[in-house]
Amino acid sequence: MAMLTGYASAHQRPLNLALHLVGIPVIMLGVFIPLSWVSTNILGYTLNLAHVATFGLFVFYFTLDRIFSVVFLLYAVPLAILATRIGTEPLAVSGTIAATTFFGGFFAQFIGHALEKSVPVILKHPVQASLAAPFFIVVEIFSIFGLREELFREVQRRINELRREQAA
Repeated sequence: MAMLTGYASAHQRPLNLALHLVGIPVIMLGVFIPLSWVSTNILGYTLNLAHVATFGLFVFYFTLDRIFSVVFLLYAVPLAILATRIGTEPLAVSGTIAATTFFGGFFAQFIGHALEKSVPVILKHPVQASLAAPFFIVVEIFSIFGLREELFREVQRRINELRREQAA
């Protein structure tokens, strides 16, 4: 809950959220492409580091919330598959796509934070932000559809409490 509260507190405005809903999966694609270049064959199946990263994030998220972790797979698995497909292209092509998506996704997020007038969490806590961001996408999708409202009320209560403490 603390990770979610800290991350959500810097992402309150709708435009910033929209830019993150697009930017985070785009960044993930930019990371997954070079991860797909490292692969092995196990029992006739090709397994690459993009697959391993997706599974690792799923397991971590499963410890936080089972429903959110399963929904995470609904966008992460297609991203890993797309990254794997792009990764088979020549290095000049796949590397350019990886760099463009990685930096383009971050550019979108920095614009969102400039509009929100908040410091991007990645600058304060890079590891935590990198782990929280893909999870945050799922959480925000649930919020948009009005699902699990009790969770969002609790997160918002904690954000308001945190802001009062910071103002004091």
